[in-house]
Amino acid sequence: MVKHLIIGGVASGMSAAARLRRLDEHAEIIVLERGGYVSYANCGLPYYIGDEISDRDELLLQTPESFKRRFNVEVRIHNEAVAIHPDTKTVTIKNVLTGAQYQETYDTLLLAPGGSPIRPTIPGCEHPAIKTLWTIPDTDEIREIVDSGTVSTALVVGGGFIGLEMAENLRFRGIRVALVEMAPQVMNVIDPEMAALVHRELRKNNIELYLNETVTGFEPLSGGGVLAQLGSGTHLEADLVLLSIGVKPNTGFLADSGIQLGARGHIIVDKHLRTNKPDIYAAGDAIEVVNPFTGKKTAIPLAGPANKQGRIAADTINGITTRCYASTMGTAIAKVFDLAVGVTGATEKFCRDEGIPYKSVITHSGHHAGYYPGAAMLSFKLLFSPETRRVLGAQVIGNQGVDKRIDVIATAIKGNMTVDDLTEIEHAYAPPYSSAKDPVNMIGFVAQNILDGLVRSITFDGVKRAVDEGAFLLDVRSPDEFMAGSIHGAVNIPIDILRHKIARLPHDKTILIFCKIGVRGYIANRILSAHGFTSCVNLSGGLDTYNAVYGL
Repeated sequence: MVKHLIIGGVASGMSAAARLRRLDEHAEIIVLERGGYVSYANCGLPYYIGDEISDRDELLLQTPESFKRRFNVEVRIHNEAVAIHPDTKTVTIKNVLTGAQYQETYDTLLLAPGGSPIRPTIPGCEHPAIKTLWTIPDTDEIREIVDSGTVSTALVVGGGFIGLEMAENLRFRGIRVALVEMAPQVMNVIDPEMAALVHRELRKNNIELYLNETVTGFEPLSGGGVLAQLGSGTHLEADLVLLSIGVKPNTGFLADSGIQLGARGHIIVDKHLRTNKPDIYAAGDAIEVVNPFTGKKTAIPLAGPANKQGRIAADTINGITTRCYASTMGTAIAKVFDLAVGVTGATEKFCRDEGIPYKSVITHSGHHAGYYPGAAMLSFKLLFSPETRRVLGAQVIGNQGVDKRIDVIATAIKGNMTVDDLTEIEHAYAPPYSSAKDPVNMIGFVAQNILDGLVRSITFDGVKRAVDEGAFLLDVRSPDEFMAGSIHGAVNIPIDILRHKIARLPHDKTILIFCKIGVRGYIANRILSAHGFTSCVNLSGGLDTYNAVYGL
């Protein structure tokens, strides 16, 4: 009887264990988990602290007992692998409650140790008011502190997914929250003009944002909290601090195993999730994955990929090699108060850094038919190749309908589809759910127009340069819209009278056309092009995007 040993009892490890059992009823399967819980919903932890999820048991998907009954898998909690011995096919294991060590043999070994939050070496960082959130015990501890009523101010360090989710949920508990992020924006997985929408939502909900800032030290306060000192000299008092600055792989125990690790300590695997050692496999947050656009190795700790990797590793272990794990494009979504923020594939920053040719466009449109009550605006950014027309990535932000659009684009990227394909996708349509031309179709049309040479576009960050070079700013909105605010120096000629006012426009300058979201600007561009104006550009995303970035 074959013996499978799995190190790690959360996403990829438990997914693999269940799949192994479904493939082989008679194998011996043992899962080692150094914590006290297995198969729990890590992604739901912030929402339990915020009381959005009120029943703690809802976070516990399986227990060792339930997994034994359902899958006949032995799960040993509080058992930590401390060393791997590939030559003898043994693992040294420590009982974390007693300290006792023992040896366990294996025929196949799956490494799924996951990751842990990075805890920086900042002076004063070991103060008991400073926490990280990763496990059920972390959650219980933070929830107990919040429930005690002693927390009136909180500081979140790091503006990634967990940091934003915690900021939101602490606000839901009536706590004043400050968020410090060392980058110029939160959510570095999206581009700056899209992050500006998130900043606006955070400030609307009274989150104090400190961007381009670092915490340089913590000092204890007499009431039990801390005084955080920022690099700028600002001081912030907090009863509770949540560190959310990144994740490191739990691979220290592999140091002397001969298992190949990457520069940041992640396990190197092939497309079948095999390590460089015979009969040893790896999956989840602790492995390196391939970026589909560059072919380079990277690390993307997400629950979806981890679960899929666990299943594929189990298939490989059982000799099924027709399936492999090709790459991770980083599809993700986060709730930030009333906004959903979705991202998939390449961003503009990524393309620039990697030297990938790209073009981008932004649209703003309702998530369903505008005449049906409750239509919510979607801000949609698409990146695509000017050479192959292939879809490279997208970011979508809005109140509703974000998830299905980002999922469609993720599927398009996976299928090597082009912007032309986006225009032809058949969506399920009824007024409460979409429009006859869905936002995915619409952004495909806009990208198609750019690639076909029907319009030239300019992004928010190119406006100043264009003005400095003498561009003529043309605002084609209504007079009332224009009076409410425009780009300094713009001339207002509403779109519906533009044909009658063409004589007012210069032929010897670039005409930078803009409106609220870009649609009227495109129509104006076509009108002027038909009348012999050869140097016209349309502001991508219109004033909605421009104003979001510059706070106008």
